[in-house]
Amino acid sequence: MAQKKGGTPGPGHGPRVVDDPNEPVPIMQKILDNPFLLLFIGVTVPTVFYTIWGIMEVATIPLGK
Repeated sequence: MAQKKGGTPGPGHGPRVVDDPNEPVPIMQKILDNPFLLLFIGVTVPTVFYTIWGIMEVATIPLGK
């Protein structure tokens, strides 16, 4: 995962950490780094939510006599 790099850390500081270039990128970082995917999710989720909500509202309207 992370490697320590030489040297003694100063007082009150943890060891210096260097990112491993061979470490796989987490899936959440891939999602958040893609602006087109975020745009798609930002449009699709509210559309689906409000469509389902609208269908539920229409289904609960009482029948006229």
